[in-house]
Amino acid sequence: MTVTEVSAGWVPVAAALLLVVAAAAASLDGALAARSAGQPLGGGLLTPVAETARLFGQRRRTTVAADLPLQRIGCAGLLTAALLMVAVVPFGRWTVADLTVGIVWFNAMDVLVWAAVWLAGWGPNSAHALVGGYRFLAQALSYELPLMFALTAPAVAAGSLRLGDVVAAQSGLWFVVWMPVAFAVFCVAVAGFSVWGPLGAPAGGVFTEASGVDRWLLSTGRYALLTAGSAFGATAFLGGGHGPLLPAWLWLLVKTAGLLVVLVALRRRLPVVAPERFAGPAWLVALPLVLLQLLVVSVVVVVQA
Repeated sequence: MTVTEVSAGWVPVAAALLLVVAAAAASLDGALAARSAGQPLGGGLLTPVAETARLFGQRRRTTVAADLPLQRIGCAGLLTAALLMVAVVPFGRWTVADLTVGIVWFNAMDVLVWAAVWLAGWGPNSAHALVGGYRFLAQALSYELPLMFALTAPAVAAGSLRLGDVVAAQSGLWFVVWMPVAFAVFCVAVAGFSVWGPLGAPAGGVFTEASGVDRWLLSTGRYALLTAGSAFGATAFLGGGHGPLLPAWLWLLVKTAGLLVVLVALRRRLPVVAPERFAGPAWLVALPLVLLQLLVVSVVVVVQA
């Protein structure tokens, strides 16, 4: 599949599409929350609209000796990182940035999230927010190395770090079929850098002092990161735009939506894991398994060469 880099004029369109899908994810989360509370699903669908109106009408609170510039940068950083993540994802036959190191770029934007969350916790000069920021860093250190090797697996199989080549290499068989461990680790990492579901414990601290537009940016950034992670997962492991009958761009949307629905639904299906309890399984179980997965992929590539 040939991927064409579009002009810069399409960047706002890509950003708008990301926000629309993220808003749909937020509506689904609201509907699931309503169902859990025994309320009609329809009422929960409008939760993002009501929450946006509430937060935009709320005055920003400030704490004593807060570092406001760093706090503002941190709150906006999650949404910025999500936008930069999807810049390298091929939307069917088109992409905003056809980088030869697309996989590395995605991983670098994940690290940008580290800085953003920590700044959002540091800036308010609040003990709870600061502890939340440090807890996130501890959690991120646990998932990051397994994630790096999980992303290496499709790159080795495709013989390239360019996402267009990774998609083309899945024309016959999606990578998720013979890289299930790498895909599972990747999904856990998406929950991790989105501070979501079972890995959402640090959000309780980081969000403590956020209010008004700042809190809206943090909340929107989490849904945007989930969306960006789902789009990248659909590209790297689920065949991207490959599929029968439908156009390539629509297949990517369908696969992204499917993975996103699963990630959103897991928020209320799995218990929250404290960062200190997550570290052990991440280092002692996930890391060896994903290394074994990478070894299997490497052996298969060498044998087929």
